Amino acid sequence: MTIPTVFLALTKVEIDIAYDFGNKLKAVVDVEYQNNAEGVDVEQAFITYAVNDGFTVKAGRFLSYSGWETEEPTGLFQYSGAGYAPYFYGYYQQGVSGMYSGDGFAVAVSLVNDLAGPLETDSSTVGVETMVAIMPTDEITVKGFYSFEDETTLVNLWASYGKGPLTVAAEYNMSENAPAYAAAGVDSEASGFLLMGNYAFDTFGLTVRYHAWDIEDATGATYEEASGFTISPSVAVNDNLLMVFEYRMEEINSSDSNSIAVEALVTF
Repeated sequence: MTIPTVFLALTKVEIDIAYDFGNKLKAVVDVEYQNNAEGVDVEQAFITYAVNDGFTVKAGRFLSYSGWETEEPTGLFQYSGAGYAPYFYGYYQQGVSGMYSGDGFAVAVSLVNDLAGPLETDSSTVGVETMVAIMPTDEITVKGFYSFEDETTLVNLWASYGKGPLTVAAEYNMSENAPAYAAAGVDSEASGFLLMGNYAFDTFGLTVRYHAWDIEDATGATYEEASGFTISPSVAVNDNLLMVFEYRMEEINSSDSNSIAVEALVTF
């Protein structure tokens, strides 16, 4: 029997600053502390300009639009992400992005120095991220992303339905030479998916998720194969404190692991 791993640490502190200059110009700066080698870091720093009611441009360092699971703990329905973001999602990027939003749809294009390199300043090879979003009703959202840079391509598709206390989502991904391996000079092809459901009972919530991914090298041999199941209850203690509990079972390359986590999220 595998003994579960228990996590105990202050993982992250973040301060988000937003300022409206007026005349359709705004600025956002996010500063964070992480309990690892990164220490204190400027996570995002960008300006936005509303050209008109539908079209907005932003420039600076910002997070990719792609992916169902967010980078921030406050945007997740459970403690952990699936773990496959480095193979399928963009990351923090430096560049410029434009988004047009209409009635029930949105499109966006970002031109960045690197799809997943927030410190990259060389723009000799430009990364391009495109997004199409459709919201036919208030309850349904469908988004598709196609991103490419040099020999790297990322495809991310997800859909969600939320009404009342229920939220369900499904995501499918494909990639070639994902940033996680391209930087090491490893050719790869990958695919992955997740299914997630959350139900909120007043101050109590319950999330279940299944995820899986497969990565092959240039010869077609399996480089990494993983799947996992997560169950995560949560309790809103008050308006500022959310307690998140998680039990996760995962198998990576035929190696099993179990983990237990308890997270306190304080927002204000």
